[in-house]
Amino acid sequence: MSLSTLTAACPETAIVLGSGLGGVADLLGVEAEVSYSEVPGWGASSVPGHAGRLVLTRVAEHPILIAQGRRHLYEGLTAREITAGIRLMHEWGVRRVLLTNAAGAIAPHFGVGDLMLITDQLNLQGTSPLLGGPHFHDMSQLYDEGWRQSLLRASGEVGMNLHQGVYAGLLGPQYETPAEIRMLRVMGADAVGMSTVAEAIQARALGMKVAGISMLTNWAAGLKPQTLDHGEVVAVGQQSSQALATLLKAALSC
Repeated sequence: MSLSTLTAACPETAIVLGSGLGGVADLLGVEAEVSYSEVPGWGASSVPGHAGRLVLTRVAEHPILIAQGRRHLYEGLTAREITAGIRLMHEWGVRRVLLTNAAGAIAPHFGVGDLMLITDQLNLQGTSPLLGGPHFHDMSQLYDEGWRQSLLRASGEVGMNLHQGVYAGLLGPQYETPAEIRMLRVMGADAVGMSTVAEAIQARALGMKVAGISMLTNWAAGLKPQTLDHGEVVAVGQQSSQALATLLKAALSC
């Protein structure tokens, strides 16, 4: 399948799927697909749980572009490189993007397998995709309020408990220490991960509407008596993909 088949559908909405969440694309239905390796300027991730393909699906006849996997700073890349896909999607006519990720739960009322709608973020990765000039874009409403309310309404329609909270993005690839998690709690973080923040900044700078959902795949370090493992993160994401697909169908049908 060629890239032109996907772009010819003129999708205005895109979804980026995080670790273990690639199954959401199959649950929504694959109309066409193309590997990242066939898209100039868009590289595949080296991390397990990221399929590395673009998928075209339709929800209530609306074409939706899905990026099945992403690249990360901890793979030795720059913020500019990991946000190349956002800029390409904008060139293709995408005007709003939903960023999903696997995250560690910090807020005590959350549970493993739950979903958290991102209200704001802490960029603790030490970099930005806007480096290189005086790109002083306003980020006071980074995550679009209108789209967030639509997702909340959809969660109510399907009987889902959708949490809301602040996402902290760290560099990785190592997991956080218990002391770092205590610091993040003081800073106001409700969940923590190693992605999303640069993509959100880049999309907002391009004038795109941004929404974000974290799949809470584990408890952050020190909150429960267990060690952290990426295999567990991927497994929980795969198990919970159905819940996310159900929410997206409801939210994107209108």
